[in-house]
Amino acid sequence: MSEPSSIRYHDLRHVTGQSTLIDIDNGAVESAGTSFFNRAILRVLGSHGWGILQIDNFSPCSKKKFNSLLASASRLAAVTRQDVDLSEATYHALGVPPMQEDPRDVSIEEKTSLLSEIEQAARHPDIVNRRANYIERSEHILFSDSSGHEFSYEICRSGFNVLAVASRNGTVQMGYERVHSVSGFDLRHQQEYGEKAAKVAIALLDAGNAKGGRMRAVLDPELAGVFAHEAVGHASEGDLVQEGSSILAGRIGERIGNDRLSIVDDPSIPEFGFEPFDAEGVAVKRTEIIRNGVVNAFLHSRETLAAVGHGIAGHARAMAAEPPLVRMSNTYIENGDSTLEEMMELCKNGILLKGSRGGQVDPGRGIFQFNAEYGFLIEEGECTRMVRDVSLSGEILSTLHGILLCGNDRSMHPGYCGKGGQSVPVSDGAPHILLENAMVGGSGVD
Repeated sequence: MSEPSSIRYHDLRHVTGQSTLIDIDNGAVESAGTSFFNRAILRVLGSHGWGILQIDNFSPCSKKKFNSLLASASRLAAVTRQDVDLSEATYHALGVPPMQEDPRDVSIEEKTSLLSEIEQAARHPDIVNRRANYIERSEHILFSDSSGHEFSYEICRSGFNVLAVASRNGTVQMGYERVHSVSGFDLRHQQEYGEKAAKVAIALLDAGNAKGGRMRAVLDPELAGVFAHEAVGHASEGDLVQEGSSILAGRIGERIGNDRLSIVDDPSIPEFGFEPFDAEGVAVKRTEIIRNGVVNAFLHSRETLAAVGHGIAGHARAMAAEPPLVRMSNTYIENGDSTLEEMMELCKNGILLKGSRGGQVDPGRGIFQFNAEYGFLIEEGECTRMVRDVSLSGEILSTLHGILLCGNDRSMHPGYCGKGGQSVPVSDGAPHILLENAMVGGSGVD
């Protein structure tokens, strides 16, 4: 049985592995267990568009059986009316960064005990609730396509979160810390994160309220990294550009910031969003979304690169047995040459915003709103009072133009990014940055 003649291209992505989850709530182990998965996705590009089969418990099969699967996917492709073309691409697999200690070599009992030590470190009379969880996911990924490319790799990501809630006289505040990596087991000797979560929550009980308005603001690397990811990274994704849902569409070559500003997405660096190759088997490499203040490139799959241009493929990502979507990986603002002290001096009177508690962005309209974890007033170039319930909002383009200085102290922060019902590991980061005329939200004057 030969491959159906209507098939222009096909690929298979097969993912097997295991996931371990541990959850501890106020000293009680709520859950601790490991599950296993085996899923595959077969994509067939017919005369017009895709036919997709999602297969549970997939196993290597005979040529006859595989051609039968191709025929089934081809029939699905035949009813697709969306015209799809694929760009040319480069194929190459990177090596997975070595681990100092493989989490799979540590028993679940020891992991639970170590996580409990982190959770217990958040104990304090003012702390009324503590929670810690650990997640570990190992995957073996095999990719092959009709062009003869075949790659595989195995990767294990692990990490933990710890939450502390403080309460006093009817006031409730929260501290939250997280550590996730691809570099190996990370639960040993980490009690400091439980202590820090509690310390922040308790300090926020006594924090003042910030007065909102237009002012100069210094963003710490975590909040500045969230801005890079949410406001710029999503707007650079080729599918949103193709749909007309990006403020960056049509702006290649346009200056939208000063020449100190460069924003990058790079799946090849050994951060939490690392990928040896993307979900289409395509080689990954650094992409400069904004270079020296000028819109330089978009992030692409082979399909969106063919439709939109201006960039490279290699940014397609997917959960097991899910269709690839254009996604970020490790997104960050490049280091500048300023020190934090220089920024504080130039800021003179304003606010330092630290950490992130989520928010929202509309990359099509070009507006955003992010909640900081907390802040400090800046008075005469010095940090003074701690403040809570502060946010940053505005227009993406005007905010980019308002970046006066970029620091020399970039750091990365791990997390998960959701899009199209899929969640993938990412990192975002930045140095400290100084914003002119930032719109800061507050709850009044203390």
